[in-house]
Amino acid sequence: MESLIATEALGALAQITRLEVFRLLVRHEPNGLAAGEIARQLDVPANTMSTHLATLSRAGLLTSERHSRSIVYHANVATLRELMLFLARDCCGGNEELCAPLVAQLSC
Repeated sequence: MESLIATEALGALAQITRLEVFRLLVRHEPNGLAAGEIARQLDVPANTMSTHLATLSRAGLLTSERHSRSIVYHANVATLRELMLFLARDCCGGNEELCAPLVAQLSC
């Protein structure tokens, strides 16, 4: 992952509603949630939610698919993984013992 892409992803997550949306969608993988359901669960107006979903999608953190009249959103777990690896790449100066707890907590 390049620094510019990481910065865009981190910037998208640096807003409370978008962070809550992303965390909610991570919890609902692999099924995802419809946009209306996301807005309902987080008590956010639909038009505001649409803006947040678009920002997260542009940052590569969400994917979407149309199901009839609904759009179902998914957390892009691959991008999350890349972002976490980017942030921890030089963790502890390569000292494996110090990084082990971090790696263990990142494992599902």
